[in-house]
Amino acid sequence: MKKILFIDDSALMRRIFCDIINSDHRFVVEDTAADGLEGLKLVKEKSYDLILLDLMMPKMDGITFLKKMNQMQYPAKVVIFSMVAGEGTHITIEALSQGAADFITKPQSMEEIQSEKFKTLFFKIISSVVFEDETDISNLYESEMHLQKHNGNVISDLIKKHDKRSHGQQAKKIVAIASSTGGPKALMEVLPYLPADLDAPVLVVQHMPAGFTDSLAKRIDSVSNLKVQEAADGMVLEKGNVYIAKGGLHMEIKHKNRADRICLFDGCTREGVKPCANYMFESLANSKFQEVVCVVLTGMGADGTEGIERLKHSKPVYVITQSKETCAVYGMPRAVDMAELTNESVPLDKVAEAIIKNVGVMKDGC
Repeated sequence: MKKILFIDDSALMRRIFCDIINSDHRFVVEDTAADGLEGLKLVKEKSYDLILLDLMMPKMDGITFLKKMNQMQYPAKVVIFSMVAGEGTHITIEALSQGAADFITKPQSMEEIQSEKFKTLFFKIISSVVFEDETDISNLYESEMHLQKHNGNVISDLIKKHDKRSHGQQAKKIVAIASSTGGPKALMEVLPYLPADLDAPVLVVQHMPAGFTDSLAKRIDSVSNLKVQEAADGMVLEKGNVYIAKGGLHMEIKHKNRADRICLFDGCTREGVKPCANYMFESLANSKFQEVVCVVLTGMGADGTEGIERLKHSKPVYVITQSKETCAVYGMPRAVDMAELTNESVPLDKVAEAIIKNVGVMKDGC
């Protein structure tokens, strides 16, 4: 039985969700706290398998709590449970960047809370975070200062600091990244360590609903050498740029008007998600890129495996997966590994290095 700490300033939410969580024999709410300060006292004394964390609380908010957890390198996994509309979107992205594995939008009514649809989603998310990978992820809970220290000796020899810029020439290679649960934190450990003169554009499919990917892109862009942006329909793919698929839409690459461009489209979910990385990988088969470096990071499910397998029939493909011990959820990388599609499985702090070695940098900035 997995022990859960539920942190929320609403006594009503604490009572209701204790009953809901305890109704599943796999989980028990071991303790509750009314704010981050109470929660911090508890984690200093006891261990938990999962922490459900509200963000907007008195005394100590959820972001401050996460930062304190990072400093302690506390190993429990965290799922955000909060109302995330409007400004909350940016706060949620900050929480995910600080190491939270996933988030659940707090229901607006008792009717929604009691619905089978919500309960199914609720247990699906917390189950995937707790059970799909039992490895210790304490190494993922690190302070913001780690950004400057990350993989310094190797990466510093490969990266040259430049102003962000676009490069109009057609690239021969492209990097395509897929990530899901735990992905925002993982992307913060990869994209900022790619150089501005990387000899390829970068595509990213991060499983997220509409309204979140723009904030995610801006958050990562603020600490990156490459220009990181939310993808828009019709964008031409250029070196020096990272394009994150728009939440709630699928993303394909199509060759139109003598250029490889982004094509966004609505449609049914695939692999239970939208955007789905399989579409991105498959579409690259008909692009003008001669080589593709596929990267599969932490996430539940198997999105990416089918797309990579089909792409390998059309082009030279090099596949990098995140190693089990550094994944928040070792689902998507495991599916690729088990399909024997992986060329290299590396710890999270070596992913950027692996990309650079397989793509290279532009000579004399061109």
